[in-house]
Amino acid sequence: MDTRLLGLVGKRAADALSGSLDIHTVGDLVRHYPRRYVDRGRLTDIAGLVLGEHATLVAQVEKTTLRSMRQRRGQMLQVVIRDERGAQLDCTFFNGQKVQHTVHQGMRAVFAGKVGIFNGRLQLTHPQFEELDPSDEVRPFLSMYPATGKIQSQDIARCARQVLELLDDPTDPLPESLREREKLPELGRALRRIHVPEVEADIFAARNRLVWDEAMGVQLALALRRHAAVSRPAPACPPHPGGLLDAFDANLPFALTDGQHEVGAEVAEDLGLEHPMNRLVQGDVGAGKTIVALRAMLQVLDSGRQAAMLAPTEVLAAQHARSLKAMLGPLGRAGELGAAEQSTAVTLVTGSLGAKAKRQALLDAQSGAAGIVVGTHALIQDTVGFADLGLVVVDEQHRFGVEQRDALRGRGELAPHMLVMTATPIPRTVAMTVYGDLEISSLRGLPGGRSPISTSVVPLAEHPTWFGRIWQRVREEVAAGHQCYIVCPRVGGEDAKPGGKGDPDADLVDHDDPDEGAGSDSDAKRPPLAVMDVAPRLIEGELAGLRVGILHGKLHPDEKDAVMRSFERGELDVLVATTVIEVGVDVPNATAMVLLDADRFGLSQLHQLRGRVGRGSAPGVCLLVTEMPAATTARERLDAVAGTTDGFELARLDLELRREGDVLGAVQSGARSGLRLLSLLRHGDVIAKAQVYAKDLVDRDPTLADHPGLAALVGETVGDEERAAYLDKA
Repeated sequence: MDTRLLGLVGKRAADALSGSLDIHTVGDLVRHYPRRYVDRGRLTDIAGLVLGEHATLVAQVEKTTLRSMRQRRGQMLQVVIRDERGAQLDCTFFNGQKVQHTVHQGMRAVFAGKVGIFNGRLQLTHPQFEELDPSDEVRPFLSMYPATGKIQSQDIARCARQVLELLDDPTDPLPESLREREKLPELGRALRRIHVPEVEADIFAARNRLVWDEAMGVQLALALRRHAAVSRPAPACPPHPGGLLDAFDANLPFALTDGQHEVGAEVAEDLGLEHPMNRLVQGDVGAGKTIVALRAMLQVLDSGRQAAMLAPTEVLAAQHARSLKAMLGPLGRAGELGAAEQSTAVTLVTGSLGAKAKRQALLDAQSGAAGIVVGTHALIQDTVGFADLGLVVVDEQHRFGVEQRDALRGRGELAPHMLVMTATPIPRTVAMTVYGDLEISSLRGLPGGRSPISTSVVPLAEHPTWFGRIWQRVREEVAAGHQCYIVCPRVGGEDAKPGGKGDPDADLVDHDDPDEGAGSDSDAKRPPLAVMDVAPRLIEGELAGLRVGILHGKLHPDEKDAVMRSFERGELDVLVATTVIEVGVDVPNATAMVLLDADRFGLSQLHQLRGRVGRGSAPGVCLLVTEMPAATTARERLDAVAGTTDGFELARLDLELRREGDVLGAVQSGARSGLRLLSLLRHGDVIAKAQVYAKDLVDRDPTLADHPGLAALVGETVGDEERAAYLDKA
């Protein structure tokens, strides 16, 4: 499996596989699985085509014609194909300039698509296609591979068959008892049959076996990390009657929700143990996670230890520090006039603090004078020390790398407890939750006093005149004494262009992608709207006379804080911002949000941003402004957001509407994923079973010393330690 391909498939093929698909060894190639199969027994004759059906047929290209389109930019490729019975069919490719060198006269290929009609003739519009190798003609199934413009599917298939003929059966990492119990074929047979199936059952059996390999690799990696984490001692912080927590609860001006009581009890029990808590609290926007976290911090303080709260941005860190002080009241003013007899201090540590303020903050953390220390990644620096750190609270956990959180967790002989909070159970976070080693608490229900939020899609493609009504609506909210957010996808400057330099997928050709179809023209799509372009136009035009502020990530931290404070105090009517306001920002008087180019945001981002309004007594309104036409996936996503305010339901919809992505974080780490078949949506049962097997194996063999094949499987699936760390979202 480690043999280099150069001597097996020829230099030209080896170079193409290496350069285009990062395939260097036999193992890489046999793990590059077909994405679909064509059953030769189910092919359709052109003469038997029916309008509206989805057809798959084998035919030869008779003629190609490239011409400019009349109604839109770009070129159209018109192709005439002929099947073995001599019947002809037209095919049309609207992105003709992209496929003209791939579809050529004399080419024999599999074509698949929906049968339409034009000028009274049946045709396929932008069909999927794969060129055939002559040797494919005798095979019952045609294996279609993910390919690029530099190496075609049939070339990959030929190379795979070549190495499989030479490959000895690899050592099977899965224990025989597991294979027998789950009725799984041996690894060697599965690898051969996934590439060259003889009957349809071969495909399902091979895929199921290889899904098990990936699920076991992931779950073993997590079980190993979980075992290592709980093996470290942690400071036991049981509840102390009559302490800060009891005093805080007695002064609360509102009743905790049932969800807050339930999750709080789970956290309190974890904190009393002598091994580290490793718990994720996921709650919808506004569910009251901060109160849960503060009560946990106070329980730790009652045991004589400190708590740290890690936030992803300085704006949010400063907001958290002010919010915690406000909630604590006199209990959070230790060392100040008016402090309660039993009190603590809240200290903020960020990179932009002045020298004098930073020295004092560091001293307060090091000496223990500050019971609660709030900060950004600046808390992780070696210059920040703690007297006795008992708890780390991580807000919006998906914003931080594991190595950053581990830097805090590793302080001292005792490992601090870890409480992770998120309001975005979206694909990546959901994937980490399912695959991860966290104890999970779901905070359901909203505290009293939250106002309803009305969400509407503003479809400018159908109703361009509605653009003016948006700004009238903003003025109406301001006239009623309220404030508004206007959010743009970017700050300004150069745009990152899909398919451009630095885009890792620029060279990929995916004929299964319906968005590559008729009329798609990324070059014609305008850049996303930017704060630095929109704000001046509004100040001089539609919102003239209103007090408008600007907030984005490129501002100096002091300036960002000053703008946010002005908005909180009501000195600004409108804040034009980027997603820097996405999480944690709490301005009860803000009632309206306008999201420009809303289709450019992720579904979870839209939900998070919407949660910034309706936080007071007045109802909120959120306008999702888009130029995307109806019936597109982008509009489906916006309609989903407008249709529900339940973040958990949106998380489920988000998984259905978009691809899961690489749960190992390959995009973030720049490394390649070992997961090719495992799906969060389709393989939940396998994942659950694999988790049980993995836990049992690691409990009996904590280093997998007696199972070298399984240890190797972990390496193949999740890579090195740095890569495996992306699985541990605690």
